[in-house]
Amino acid sequence: MRVFPGFGGWINQNTQQPPKAEAKTSANVNTNSVSEKDSNNQLYYDKEDMKKQYELWSVGEKKHPWYDAPPKVKVTTKKGLCHMNIEMTLGWIPDGVFELFTNPNDGPLFFDMNKHGRQLLEYKSRKVLKKDGPRQIVKVQQALAWDFLWWSGSIPIELIVDENQKKFTAKYKKEKMIFMKVFEGSYKVEPLYADSVRLCKQKEPKSLQEYKTCSGERGRIASKVTMDQYFQPYPPFNLPPFSWFIRDITIKTTTTLLKMLQHASVVLRE
Repeated sequence: MRVFPGFGGWINQNTQQPPKAEAKTSANVNTNSVSEKDSNNQLYYDKEDMKKQYELWSVGEKKHPWYDAPPKVKVTTKKGLCHMNIEMTLGWIPDGVFELFTNPNDGPLFFDMNKHGRQLLEYKSRKVLKKDGPRQIVKVQQALAWDFLWWSGSIPIELIVDENQKKFTAKYKKEKMIFMKVFEGSYKVEPLYADSVRLCKQKEPKSLQEYKTCSGERGRIASKVTMDQYFQPYPPFNLPPFSWFIRDITIKTTTTLLKMLQHASVVLRE
C-alpha cells in the first residue's frame, strides 16, 4: 500500500540536517493505491483529510515550525535479553508515518554520509505473504551496513512483519539474522494534536472529531510512535566483551535510523 507514491523523490540525501525550530509541542512492493478498498469495501485512509493535512503542514511549517525531540530510549537487560523501549514524535500525519515505517524503500531515507556514502539500511525486497482486510503478513529482506576499524560490509536481515494498516500497528520477528538468537518487537503510531494548545484554548481534545471541532479543522495532526524491541545474540556473542559491542551498536544503529525517519518527515512537510 502506498500513501504517498513517489515520495522518496522528495527526500534529501543529506539526512544529517536537523529540524529548524521548536514548536510549543514538542523490491517486491505492494502497490495498492490509497483509493482502493478491501474485500469488505472499507477504505483505510480518507484522501480528503490527507490532502487537507498536507496543506496544513506545508503552510504551518512556515508560521509555526514543528520540532521533534530526539527519540527517548530506555534499555533494560534481563537474563541476556535486551529490551529497548522507545518513544518518539514525528511532525507528519499517522498515515504517512506508518508508511515511512512499513514501506520506506521509495527513496534513500537511510543514506548516511558517515557510512562512506552508503545506505545504512537498504531494503532488498518486500513480499506480501498473506492479506486479510487491513492486516497483512509481509516478508522483508534488508541489508544493514557495518564498519569495524578498516573493515566494512553489510549484514543480511530477513523479517516477518504483521502489519495492521487501519490501526497503525506492526509486530516483527527475525526469520534470518546473523549473530542474533532473538530479534523481535512491535510499534504503534498514534495521533498527536499538534496545534491543540494554540487553537483549542485550554480544552484538550480527546478524539480526532473534538480536535477538528475546536481547531476549526485548521489543526495539524502529528504522530507519536511507541516501539518495543528485544534482542539477544547467539553464543558466544552473548558473553562479554562481544555482548557489550553488539548491544551498543544495536542501540546506536536503531536510534540513528529513527532520527533519519524524523528528518524524512521534516523534508516531507517542507
